[in-house]
Amino acid sequence: MPIAKKVTKAVFPAAGLGTRFLPATKASPKEMLPIVDKPQIEYAVDEALACGITEYVIITGKNKRAIEDHFDFVYELDDNLSRKGKDQVLASINRFSAYNFAYIRQGRPLGLGHAVLCAKPFVKDEPFAVILSDDVIHPDDELMKPMIEIYEKRQAPVLALMEVPQEDVSKYGIASAEPEGDGLFRITNLIEKPSPKDAPSNLAVIGRYVLTPDIFEHLEGLQPGAGGEIQLTDGIRSLLARRPVYGCLFRGHRYDAGDKLGFLKATTELALRDPSLRDAYREYLIGLSSRLK
Repeated sequence: MPIAKKVTKAVFPAAGLGTRFLPATKASPKEMLPIVDKPQIEYAVDEALACGITEYVIITGKNKRAIEDHFDFVYELDDNLSRKGKDQVLASINRFSAYNFAYIRQGRPLGLGHAVLCAKPFVKDEPFAVILSDDVIHPDDELMKPMIEIYEKRQAPVLALMEVPQEDVSKYGIASAEPEGDGLFRITNLIEKPSPKDAPSNLAVIGRYVLTPDIFEHLEGLQPGAGGEIQLTDGIRSLLARRPVYGCLFRGHRYDAGDKLGFLKATTELALRDPSLRDAYREYLIGLSSRLK
């Protein structure tokens, strides 16, 4: 199967139930939980946008309509902001209008591998990025861009890797990998959520992937793995027998915003980097720390 050189499409799995944030996510998508003044999924789309990606498919499920509405044009709001002269806000909410968004419904949340498989009609025979919006990468750091550069050079799938404490390996897919220098690894095996004693390393796969379209044949017919779900890790491990797969080590700031503490850390740090909030928020936190001693 010929593989296009450029990555122009991104897949955003967003059909999960968000049970760790109940009751807030009972009727609202976890991807729309705001970090400062932007929903999580907008940070993910911005990351793809900065890489020159122009086509986006969001894999949705029940009670996810708010995501579609967020990236849609709203005439009444547009007119209201225009009449009030709020041009900066208007430009901010309309900046996605030049790009193509598609939505595919995942009928049941059967796992990340199944969510990616749902994107097959959109991806067709092209390489594509997969971005998990609850893995928030600080906007000052680059991850997807160097991953795409590796793909374009190697013409092979690329996974984002991050070193994690040994006691946390059971929370991630863990890679066995051979270093090739400058943060690049050749993946030799993947294990989904191993126990610390069974983990081949502390290199965790985090929520960024550049995949080739042949991944779909390895996801089709895949049996449920860890957690009773169709795991993307298992599909990539199957793909390893057919082609090289690389890992890109990330050393920047990443927040697990699918976890309450990670969400609060992301909100705090990004607020402290916002010039309009920084000073007042820092003063509040200092005062709060003194009061809670």
